[in-house]
Amino acid sequence: MEFMNNIWIALTTSNESLVSVLGLIFIPLESFITMLLSLTIIDLKVSNKKKLLHVLCMTIIGFITFAFCPMPLNTFVNYISTMFCMIFIFKINLIKSFFATIFSNIVFALIGTLITNPFLNLLNITSSELGTVPIYRLSYLATIYVLVLLIISIIKCSKFKISLFDDLDKKSKIIIYLNFIFGILALAIQAFITFYYIDILPIIITFLSFIILLAYFVLSIYSLTRIIKLNLTTKKLQSAEEYNSTLRILHDNVRAFKHDFDNIVTTIGGYIRTNDMDGLKQYYVQLEDDCQKVNNLYILNPEIVNNDGIYNLIMKKYHEAEEKDITVNISFLLDLGTLKMKIYEFARILGILLDNAIEASSECTEKIINLTFRNDSNNYRQLVIVENTYSNKDVDTEKIFEKGYSGKENHTGLGLWEVNKILSKSKNLTLYTNKNDKYFSQQLEIYYYN
Repeated sequence: MEFMNNIWIALTTSNESLVSVLGLIFIPLESFITMLLSLTIIDLKVSNKKKLLHVLCMTIIGFITFAFCPMPLNTFVNYISTMFCMIFIFKINLIKSFFATIFSNIVFALIGTLITNPFLNLLNITSSELGTVPIYRLSYLATIYVLVLLIISIIKCSKFKISLFDDLDKKSKIIIYLNFIFGILALAIQAFITFYYIDILPIIITFLSFIILLAYFVLSIYSLTRIIKLNLTTKKLQSAEEYNSTLRILHDNVRAFKHDFDNIVTTIGGYIRTNDMDGLKQYYVQLEDDCQKVNNLYILNPEIVNNDGIYNLIMKKYHEAEEKDITVNISFLLDLGTLKMKIYEFARILGILLDNAIEASSECTEKIINLTFRNDSNNYRQLVIVENTYSNKDVDTEKIFEKGYSGKENHTGLGLWEVNKILSKSKNLTLYTNKNDKYFSQQLEIYYYN
């Protein structure tokens, strides 16, 4: 009985040392809850191993900042640490990491702002007692954690999520970054006020502060969503314009083909009647070229090339090749929605490979580019193969990746060097280069066994 009484006295009297020990114990729990909220809001699925690693890293960082960083500076050091841990452990981009970190801490800050003053008034205590009496501190933190877990459950049940895209334009990214920076400043000011002056502020001021912060972040999220939707709408409009142009060309080709159908059949019949197989073969090859053009135009469809940015890129390069009388044969059997690399990096690599293929084949007598996209499920990889005719048979397939190397005058030789930089930073990407008497080939392999 006396033991229990001693515990109760220890919990109900001011004891900064015990509060500090309890604070250390709560660091892993808070790291775990913060991670759950972050992953839920950006709808990111990761392995339990990565979750454990993230919690472990944040716990260690939390111990260090708790010991060596004064309040509330340690809070913001933890913000930055959380953001970079998510980048390196969960392999997400800077915007997603930034948003997930800020959003989760916004939730904690808003809940803290909302309950702190009522908590002090309800228990009739001061902010000093809240920070030094263990039972008050435990109750306060437990209330915050329960409310955050409740919010996580609501988000999961409502299936609400905010999707952030890798291919936002530079202007949109700047707006998002500025918005987050002002959000951090607002949180910093609120944390300062809460830490030093919460016990002397009237409840109405605390409530108004909460409402203003809440309104700011709701409007910020709304603005962010609008920016992303506007960005997507712009790209879809560009795709629609490109597709309309393709449909017009396809329509004209089909009309021409229909108009000439009788003539085509008659010509084939003439070769057959005279048993001129050599003439028929030559005629068939020419007819096949026209059919391939129609087939390419059918393939160049936003529903088949199911990424607006990549669709626009391929259409642009296709028209560039056409202007140079290059025959482009396209086979597209890949769902870009399942692409296992950043779409921005994929677009850069594809653009460089197509530029090189167009330039090399344009100098040949026989101008051909074969472009293949397919999924090789047997080897757990996605393939993009760019094959083109070329005139420089002595090209060195190793030196072409060196910085500044180029077989042309007034060329920087940076294209494939940039590709090599992207490849060197990724563990699941390989570019296999090959050549034979007719074709120079670049095969991009994207592995997804991990």
